[in-house]
Amino acid sequence: MTYPPYTITSAILKGVAGISAQLATLAAVRGLAVDLLSPHLRRENRIRTIHASLAIENNTLSLEQVTDIIDGKAVIGPPRDIQEVHGAVSAYEKLETWQPHSLEDLLSAHAILMRDLVEKPGSLRTGGVGVFQGNRVVHMAPPAQLVHGQLKRLLGWLEGTDEHPLVASCVFHYEFEFIHPFADGNGRMGRLWQTLILSKWNPLFAYLPVETIVRNRQAEYYNSLGRADARGEATAFVEFMLTALGDALADIRSDQASDQVSDQVRRLLDLLGQGEKSAAELMSGLGLRHAPTFRKNYLSPALNAALVERTRPDSPRSPLQKYRLTAAGRRFEGHGKPAPGTGSEFHEGAG
Repeated sequence: MTYPPYTITSAILKGVAGISAQLATLAAVRGLAVDLLSPHLRRENRIRTIHASLAIENNTLSLEQVTDIIDGKAVIGPPRDIQEVHGAVSAYEKLETWQPHSLEDLLSAHAILMRDLVEKPGSLRTGGVGVFQGNRVVHMAPPAQLVHGQLKRLLGWLEGTDEHPLVASCVFHYEFEFIHPFADGNGRMGRLWQTLILSKWNPLFAYLPVETIVRNRQAEYYNSLGRADARGEATAFVEFMLTALGDALADIRSDQASDQVSDQVRRLLDLLGQGEKSAAELMSGLGLRHAPTFRKNYLSPALNAALVERTRPDSPRSPLQKYRLTAAGRRFEGHGKPAPGTGSEFHEGAG
């Protein structure tokens, strides 16, 4: 059997193709390339990432409290939860300086992430560890004496594999959680390292809050880990994570559109939410008489952001031309964040 064991399924191929298409669309639409992501969105997505990744591990702080901590404001909350935020902020700030295949960097990341939270941050575990649901053990990690060798083997595979980065990052994430190399912090480290792997392939992933999707689907996340364990290969987990990555990309495009949309375009989208309309109908509904102003401030920005499309794209000047919302425009029109998920019942403990 090849190492690490996984199978490329039709669902995985579909997931890779879908994400690649989303990335191509993001790169093609003006203003949606990663280097043009606004500082506001980079900051907002990073905060969402940190909050969600810690919430999965039962951190009780709200998104607003996490934001206040990052802004240097005093927050009332459990000291450990507050320290977890400080560690995560420091780790994500150093993300681009690490190499995914480096054991030294992996240990350094854990030392930063878990500073003042565990006895020996940055050190591999020396005892047994398991993952529990309530009082039931759902995963018992390999013995401590095997951890260093298994981790080195996994990092060596990551460095030499020619597998697509989307698949390789998911496989690594699963195998890392299977090994459970640290006494604590394995979940957040696995998600951090997958983000690192993907960001080396496409910098957009450094600001993709996939942890938010995972948090909102915690039951599916842990179920996919369990199914992968039961089958002895990463396939089920890879399929789940590719779906989560695709959904996170859809969210970031909607967020980027929201960040860029002017009040004028918002009014245009509201009108088109009632159905297809001609330029004349839109101008009338907006109370406008000056066509150049309408095109410059309303229609062109909406078309450029791919929020609105022509009903006759091959005949832009057709007298029968009308305009309608795109899929992105429809998402924006009713744009809202998913409701926060409930806290995970899973935790790590000594075995």
